[in-house]
Amino acid sequence: MMPTSAIPFDDIRALVRGMPGPDLAAAEAVRARDSVLTKPPGALGRLEDIVVWLAEWQGRAPPAVNRPMVAIFAANHGVAARGVSAFPADVTRQMVDNFGRGGAAINQLCRAYDLGLKVLDLALEVPTADIVTDAAMEEADCAATMAFGMEAVAGGIDLLCIGEMGIGNTTIAAALFAALFGGDVADWVGRGTGLDDEGLARKREVVAAALAFHRGRLADPLEVLRRLGGRELAAMAGAVLAARHARVPVIVDGYVATAAAAVLYALDPAAVNHCLFGHVSAEPGHRRALERMGKAPLLDLGMRLGEGTGAALAAGIVRAAAETHAGMATFAEAGVSGKSAAP
Repeated sequence: MMPTSAIPFDDIRALVRGMPGPDLAAAEAVRARDSVLTKPPGALGRLEDIVVWLAEWQGRAPPAVNRPMVAIFAANHGVAARGVSAFPADVTRQMVDNFGRGGAAINQLCRAYDLGLKVLDLALEVPTADIVTDAAMEEADCAATMAFGMEAVAGGIDLLCIGEMGIGNTTIAAALFAALFGGDVADWVGRGTGLDDEGLARKREVVAAALAFHRGRLADPLEVLRRLGGRELAAMAGAVLAARHARVPVIVDGYVATAAAAVLYALDPAAVNHCLFGHVSAEPGHRRALERMGKAPLLDLGMRLGEGTGAALAAGIVRAAAETHAGMATFAEAGVSGKSAAP
């Protein structure tokens, strides 16, 4: 799935045009089985919808979650030098090392829910260009990074959770959302890792300046990604696209991961139908973005950590939904009387 044409984004657009659709037969088989399980119809609420969604995009009934994986994409941003985060850019590398030692929150959640974990270092020592004065990436670099992200689907996984690490990347996400969906900068810029009022004002000014610098060149979602995005966002977008072609359902984490998915949504709203949005974060623009895309998050826990934590929690629920559907007895198997007919 590596881009090969002289115009790299043309290959990405071709992959979007060639996306497989849902397996409707598998979905119908799940609904048929659900209708005879030992429970009232609809009694498991959204868990039932999750199983249908899994079947549609895995292409099998019953679906199963045997090899789930969290992929964390890590990158640095030139714009971080403008003081848009409460933490220095060095923290990105330090946290990647922490992931490797098993000391981060995501390590504990992966252990609790028996999820695989992969951390992808996206040239941490070479930050993208400052989006206030330059395009973050060249087209070839952006497309190659998307192709690198596609490799996250390799290895026979059956559920992909995408997360990220990158100081300054809520600024990048805010710029992407503003360019893709419009609205005031203040609608999209939040406090990130804990900015004070002065830092928040500075962050808004930076996003506004970046949008002004790139004005007139943001009609194409892939141009938005390369001009305003970051390597971790490009790689996540590539991973989501590759997962679609490999029939691997995706759970999207928080504000930044949703921005990566939003690029694909802007290319084709159906491009993220195989995605479940694991949670809505405390970053105020995240709820607005999900509403704009017509997506209902699974969880609302006030989280804003990133690194795939919300997606990992949601994966536990998705796995439970699949196992409940597959393991429950039918009324006939259990010798339980079904719903009485009306007199």
